[in-house]
Amino acid sequence: MNSYRKNPDAVRALVQPEQVHRDLYINEELFQLEQEHYFANTWNYVGHDSQIPNAGDFLTNDIAGQPLIIVRQKNGDIKAMKNRCAHKGCQLVSAECGNTGKFFRCPYHAWTYKTDGSLLSVPLKNGYEGTGLDESQAKQGLTKVPNVRVYRGFIFVKLSDSGLDFEEYFGDSLSSIDNMVDRSPEGELEVAGGCLKYIHECNWKMFVENLNDTMHPMVTHEASAGTAREVWAETAGDQPAPMAVEILAPFMSDYKFFEDSGIRAYRHGHSYDGVHGSIHSGYSGMPEYDKAMVAAHGEERAKEILGDSRHNTAYLPNLTIKGAIQAIRVAKPISADRTIIESWTFRPKGAPDELLQRNVLYTRLINGPFSMVGNDDLHNYRQIQKGLYASGNEWISLHRNYDPNEGQADEETVIGTSELPMRGLYRSWLEHMVMTMEEDSK
Repeated sequence: MNSYRKNPDAVRALVQPEQVHRDLYINEELFQLEQEHYFANTWNYVGHDSQIPNAGDFLTNDIAGQPLIIVRQKNGDIKAMKNRCAHKGCQLVSAECGNTGKFFRCPYHAWTYKTDGSLLSVPLKNGYEGTGLDESQAKQGLTKVPNVRVYRGFIFVKLSDSGLDFEEYFGDSLSSIDNMVDRSPEGELEVAGGCLKYIHECNWKMFVENLNDTMHPMVTHEASAGTAREVWAETAGDQPAPMAVEILAPFMSDYKFFEDSGIRAYRHGHSYDGVHGSIHSGYSGMPEYDKAMVAAHGEERAKEILGDSRHNTAYLPNLTIKGAIQAIRVAKPISADRTIIESWTFRPKGAPDELLQRNVLYTRLINGPFSMVGNDDLHNYRQIQKGLYASGNEWISLHRNYDPNEGQADEETVIGTSELPMRGLYRSWLEHMVMTMEEDSK
């Protein structure tokens, strides 16, 4: 087995323009290097500002294998820091969310820290006089995350000072977040309810690749979405389709539908499908919602916002959004073959409850632990993860619609069945892996 640590050339050899090596999915050493380099050098989604509206509100999250606290400050700012006491290393916070008040208190020895991470107090402080504590790193308090950015309510962090700045990294792909937020008559979203999460027994990249893989729906989802469509066709007569059928049936659209839908890919690996229409385009109208949008944005702008029905936008490395239904999924890698997927639904402020009901129903039917469509995908992920251990072929083909000149422009729009998004994922993966591996190997 190859050793990849301190060997950037061996990592480069794993990614070819039209295929990638199976070790990207199954090698545990490579997974650890991903945490140290790829995830640390890129902008990761950690939460939404509606989850921490008040001073002292916090979220916890793990990014690049490191536990973090994201906390609202008294002045309204949001800061992120390592969830590790500067004394003995105990995690300060074990809850997923809450309010810490004016300070954090370590549950082990009661060292306390202000919400900005600075050291507030140490019990029996006189015991440290003359010991060098004042010159130590412990006196500096909690380790700050150097890069935090809130974009229209979405909170991102980058653990390393290496890598691109926020705007350069995401570019115009941020237009998908803009469209999702603009679907609120008040221009704001808020997290609605809790999180649906379940473990995928596969490498995280399988999930990300599948987001904009439009060659699989009519095959993978035949038993679920296909059956739902057939049953409704046999019993419906002239009745309008219920919301659940409207959501499920488009997954059985044919190759031409998905090919015509179009995919847009961006320079650093982000992408979305549904440039010219998507599986969300045929949903029934909601007159009350349309009226609220026109009142808020004007008729022309409201039509433009609602007519842009993108399906999955993949923000590397860990966020995917479904703007047309105000829902997101977040990938949290655990190991080379285990990933937690979180599904969250948002309430567009100022929109009628009917819209939220559709958003929640979509998440339950498609993306939750007991979903129909999502578990079709999960079955395939498991089969891929197992199949990659078979000898004789160590490469994964990404040849569909390959163009040797691709990946040079800030954005490219191609037919919806192209594997361009997958190739873009691995170009970005390699770029952000080796930038700091080179430094470590010296």
